[in-house]
Amino acid sequence: MNVEELVRETLRDQADGQPPAPPGLADRVLGAHRRRRNRRLASVAAATAAVVAIAVGVPLLDSATGTDARPSGALDSGGVRAHPDQSPPRDRIGAGDTVLAAYYTAELQQRTDERGVAARTYWLLDPRTGKYKKDARWSFVTVAPGLKTAAVLERNLPAHRIGLLDLATGEVERWIPVRHGVGGLAFSYDGTRLLATTYGENPDLRVKERLHDEDGRTTWMWGVRFGDSSRSGFYDLDVASGAGSWSPVAPDRDLNPRADFAYSRNARSVYAQYIGGRDGLQQFYDLEGHKTVPPADEKFLRSDVPARLSPSGRLAALGLTKEVAGNPGKSYSSVRDPRTGKEITKVRGGHLLAWADDKHLIAWERVTSLEEEYRPRLVLVTIGSDEVVPLSGVREPDKPGALRESWQPVFARR
Repeated sequence: MNVEELVRETLRDQADGQPPAPPGLADRVLGAHRRRRNRRLASVAAATAAVVAIAVGVPLLDSATGTDARPSGALDSGGVRAHPDQSPPRDRIGAGDTVLAAYYTAELQQRTDERGVAARTYWLLDPRTGKYKKDARWSFVTVAPGLKTAAVLERNLPAHRIGLLDLATGEVERWIPVRHGVGGLAFSYDGTRLLATTYGENPDLRVKERLHDEDGRTTWMWGVRFGDSSRSGFYDLDVASGAGSWSPVAPDRDLNPRADFAYSRNARSVYAQYIGGRDGLQQFYDLEGHKTVPPADEKFLRSDVPARLSPSGRLAALGLTKEVAGNPGKSYSSVRDPRTGKEITKVRGGHLLAWADDKHLIAWERVTSLEEEYRPRLVLVTIGSDEVVPLSGVREPDKPGALRESWQPVFARR
């Protein structure tokens, strides 16, 4: 079975398994259709021009809205919004059902001679202007599906309240108080639940370590001590009410200082990166905090590949399998059957970040050779095609000695 047939079978299986439509669904769909129709009338000319551009293989660049490039195979929704001349981005970037909802940089803030904090600064997408706006109030941000709400933590971690931020107004609509200090947040796939990872101290602490270079000289660098995580457990919260419970998780020596939990696709369990693990660098827990086996469709995934399962759940994004020496930017990652682990195909991209739909992914892909410093850009890649559509400009390399981290993306579904 090839990829096209697998995707078609996936959609048929989903349709067969769907429950009856809820009351009023038709009215909501028709209303949304009328609104979209009005918007489409204003964009007919641009869409026609884009089709012409595709026919000759040249993407169009609109100075106001950016590139509207269409890779092989139609995207499910949303098209492509790209700004290959912007790094970090100033204007909205997205593809299909996925949008770059925010991004952050990190820089060392020294607290003592021996300790400091890798403090993040966020830029959030303003849905009214389509531009990214700096918001220095938050130490941690995650965006819910729908791009209307973000969950935020204030500057001093661990925090003892969680804010639900209205992205349109920039105001916190509600605070959720917590007894155990929180350092990381993640929404469930449907956005109805919020997972908050708790820590005894700031998970972004950095300590000075003495290292010896090749000449035997002693230097100081900022780094982290492996195994020093103060992670204590997690809250599983209902977003609408703020109600939920805290589950303790015993500390583990095979952890980085920041080892945030995230939900499984069905939100019946959670997982976190586990450096000493054999199951794809991930350890699963039930909602009471006890170690458990991975769900059947997630046991072959890796915690260091953010894209994970496709929207249909029938494809799994895995890690880098090949980089072409002497050919900057040409790298491939594996796409597999999530239940068997068997490779279905390879897809361009060195680090798969998010699915745009069941056939397209957003990835980091390097533009430098393997002998040069790593410098990537966001690209859209297509299963079954070698075509790559640049979405952002080239990101500058991180500077670990000074602990200055270049911009990192935060994605959310429309």
